[in-house]
Amino acid sequence: MQVWDSLSDARISFDRGYPNPRRKHSPLGGSIAYMCENLNLTSSLLRRLEELQGLSIFDSTKVDKISLGTKTNSLDLRSWPVIRLSSGQEIAARLLVGADGANSPIRAFAGVETRGWDYNRHGVVATIKLEDNARTYDDNKTAYQRFLPTGPVALLPLPGPYATLVWSTLPSHAAHLKSISSEDFIAMVNAAFRLSPTDIRYMHTLPSGQVSELSWRSQHNKSASHPLVPLLAASVQEGSIASFPLKYRHADTYTGSRVALVGDAAHSIHPLAGQGLNQGQGDIQALVRTIEHAVDHGADIGDPLALESYGAERYAENNTIMGIVDKLHKLYALESAPVVAARSVGLSAVDALGGLKEWLMNRTSGAAK
Repeated sequence: MQVWDSLSDARISFDRGYPNPRRKHSPLGGSIAYMCENLNLTSSLLRRLEELQGLSIFDSTKVDKISLGTKTNSLDLRSWPVIRLSSGQEIAARLLVGADGANSPIRAFAGVETRGWDYNRHGVVATIKLEDNARTYDDNKTAYQRFLPTGPVALLPLPGPYATLVWSTLPSHAAHLKSISSEDFIAMVNAAFRLSPTDIRYMHTLPSGQVSELSWRSQHNKSASHPLVPLLAASVQEGSIASFPLKYRHADTYTGSRVALVGDAAHSIHPLAGQGLNQGQGDIQALVRTIEHAVDHGADIGDPLALESYGAERYAENNTIMGIVDKLHKLYALESAPVVAARSVGLSAVDALGGLKEWLMNRTSGAAK
C-alpha cells in the first residue's frame, strides 16, 4: 500500500514482502489485507445459512414496527422486543441484534443516543477499469491513497484490470464529479493521483474539458510520471458512481435490555482507513463469544449483565480506532506550512521504522490486539 501527502509528497509504504518466513503465521500470508466485493460476501453468507439448521430467512418483506410484547396467561413478553413484519407476522426476540445501519430503527427502539458530527464531506465511490500498458495487472495488487486538502482519494485493487475508487471530498466537488461525462470523470480520477491540489481545485471549476486539461497539465507536473502511482484509469463502470455523506457517530452504549448493536448501528467512521467493515466483523465475533459464554453458563442471552462483556470489549476498541482516524482526517485537512512540514517528518519517520509499520499492518488487518 502506498500512502502520500499531496502537499509535500512525503510517503509511507506498507508491504509485508512475500515470501517471508518471519511472517508465516500471519493470517493474511504475505498480504496486508484483501478486497472483497459486497456481492461475494453476501452470497457466501447466504450459502452458509442454507447449510445450517434451525434458521428462518424472511425475504421480500420489511419490518413495520418494533415494540415491547405483552403479558398473556401463558407468556410474559413485556421485556421482549416484538417485531411486526409487513406480512403481518410477529416475532418475539430473546435477543434482538441491530445490524441495520447508521439510521438503525433498532437503536431508536432501544432509546440509545449517538454522539458525533458531520464532516461536511461526501465519499464518492465507483468501479474503475485500469488502462492496459507496459505495466501488467499484477501491479494491481497495491492500494493507493493520496491525502488531498479536501480529503483522501484511494484506489483499491479488485481482480483483473479493475479497482474501487473511494474519494472523500467536498459536497460541491462530489456533485461536480457526478455531473460530468464519464471521460471527464476518469480524467479527474487520474488527476487526483498525479496533479497538484491547485490543479485539481481548478479542474473542479470546469463544467467540461477535463480530459484536455489533464493532458496539458501533466506535461508540466513531475508528479504525473511518478513510478509509485496507480495504473491510469481507462473507464468507469456504468452506473457505479455514487456518493454518500461522511459522518462520525458513536452510540452511547452497544447494549440494552434484549438488544445488542453491531456495525454502523453502533458506530460510523470516516472511510480513510477502510476500517468500517472490519469493525463490524469484530463486533460480530465479540458478540458471538459473549452469547456462547452466556449459553455455556446457563444465562439469559438477552440479559444486560450477560451482554456487558461485549459492550466493554468493543466500545473501547472501536473508540480508539475512530479517534485515530478522525484526527488523521483533521490533520491532513490543514494546509498550514508548519503543520505540513511536521506531519511530513512524522510520516517519513514512521516509514523508516519497520517494527512500527509491522504493528500498524497487523492492527488494521486484525492480526494483533
